[in-house]
Amino acid sequence: MAANLEDFALIGDCETAALVGRNGSIDWLCWPRFDSGACFAALLGSPENGRWLLGPVDPAARIVRRYRDNTLILETDIETRDGAATIVDFMPPRGKTSDLIRLVCGRRGQVALRSELVLRFDYGSLVPWVTQRDDGAWCAVSGPDLAVLRTPVQLSGGHRKIGGDFVVSAQETIPFSLTYGASFREPPRPLDPLEALGETETFWRGWAGLAKVPAQWSAAIIRSLITLKALTHFSTGGMVAAPTTSLPERLGATRNWDYRFCWLRDATFTMIALMNAGYYEDARAWREWLLRSAAGDPARLQIMYGVAGERRLPEWEIPWLAGYQDSKPVRAGNAAAQQLQIDVYGEIMDALHHGRHSKLGSNEQGWDLQKGLLDHLETVWEKPDHGIWEVRSDQQHFTNSKVMAWVAFDRAVKTVERFKMDGPVERWRALRNAVHRDVCRYGFNSELGAFTQSYGSKQLDASALLVPLVGFLPPEDARVKSTVDAIQRHLVVDGLVQRYVSAAGIDGLPPGEGVFLPCSFWLADVLILLDRRAEARRLFERLLSLRNDLGLLSEEYDVKQKRLVGNFPQAFSHIALVNTGHALAEQARHRRHRAGETDDDVDDLSPLA
Repeated sequence: MAANLEDFALIGDCETAALVGRNGSIDWLCWPRFDSGACFAALLGSPENGRWLLGPVDPAARIVRRYRDNTLILETDIETRDGAATIVDFMPPRGKTSDLIRLVCGRRGQVALRSELVLRFDYGSLVPWVTQRDDGAWCAVSGPDLAVLRTPVQLSGGHRKIGGDFVVSAQETIPFSLTYGASFREPPRPLDPLEALGETETFWRGWAGLAKVPAQWSAAIIRSLITLKALTHFSTGGMVAAPTTSLPERLGATRNWDYRFCWLRDATFTMIALMNAGYYEDARAWREWLLRSAAGDPARLQIMYGVAGERRLPEWEIPWLAGYQDSKPVRAGNAAAQQLQIDVYGEIMDALHHGRHSKLGSNEQGWDLQKGLLDHLETVWEKPDHGIWEVRSDQQHFTNSKVMAWVAFDRAVKTVERFKMDGPVERWRALRNAVHRDVCRYGFNSELGAFTQSYGSKQLDASALLVPLVGFLPPEDARVKSTVDAIQRHLVVDGLVQRYVSAAGIDGLPPGEGVFLPCSFWLADVLILLDRRAEARRLFERLLSLRNDLGLLSEEYDVKQKRLVGNFPQAFSHIALVNTGHALAEQARHRRHRAGETDDDVDDLSPLA
């Protein structure tokens, strides 16, 4: 059975990433990209589906791990009765090749260790052909894929696995390197593992050293920023939601989705997190990815894309994988890419609006694209859609989708007014007001005293927390306050926020999931706006306590089993952590909505005729 998510660490080269267990087993790695087929898929199956174990022979060994300060270099200390050693795991930032390096460093006495490499390409289904060259390197080939293992340790094996036991002594360093390449080219040349370690440390410390973060939570925020950088594809600027697929939102349930893609919904939150921390170049790269991916027919705008902007993300099930702790099905691809989700139009407009306010500068070509998106949004905003939570049932008039349509027209008006861009501002202003009236009339339930999930429903939804965060209504508006109170009464479980409650819910939760961590951060953000800072701080610190020992968060949390659930680590959770930390410390130079920008024409509490 796969380890708990808390037991995994993340390493990566800014084009793909691996999960390393506390036991020294690398149980997940997709090569050569985040969304490629996995060559280590034990996370979703068994060791026979691919893994690389490097750990102590002694099962009673004491293990302590950490990241080297301000890096993505993992250090795992091993202590036995006979000695002590440290395993250093890292992936050098992508150059011509992608390398996975493991250094075994003796510190005291002698430690017996074991290496067992099981390579399985195509999500654990393909056993490669393995040969050992004259120089001692092991080459594994399967179709277009090649992996080369180099180490001075004498190993044995064949096609199914390569392994062996060895001993490391004090002051000795034993390197292992696994390099990916194309099988139809010459095998990649070896690199110097120690030199690569130095270069990797320089890269991460140099990048982390640029961060401008609050002193009080600096370690947590910098770790989240490093995680976000690791999930960003260096060549394209696209940030994947997570490096994993099919980690369940509740153990044994079926909400197991592929998150190895880039969501437009994350756009503004991502840009604000990067800019608040001083990473304007990374924010600019993200903006350029957005513009490239969204380019084309506005009617065919998708909610998510591949890391290079690919549009075809067909969803299929992988029947030979048993699923994480027996949670099936295992999926690759994501059919939600073809859904209509009107909120993404508002996300793009908001993200690009923030870019103009910052050091990113203007983009005339981007404005032409935005006008095309607004023209299309004018024709679809009144339609039902699948909503922010990507429901796979009938389309509805989701309140959040309409709120974000308002955001799109609002930011268009402000762009014309503040940056003197061209556009039919009077028409956009009229549309903005029409959407606002529509939401206040149909999205607010006076009996519940809250904005609801969809028009005419009585179901609460945590996405209503975005109403003040995006500036649709000011935080002091009575409807905002009563909505927050309703969410706290009905959607908070053990102090944390669930997305919504359905009639088919289990233990007060939507079927098949835990509490949703980004929504919990949103609640803290709204409490700050309401000047309830002590409550916000308590919630923020509770959320920090849910991170694993390395500072990593997943998408959700199982309050009964006290475990992280959902894909891991989750960019959206870490983005929210960064933004809330800055807001609490009053160091947020950029926010989703600025004071003084509230629409002067917001409706009062009386229903509209």
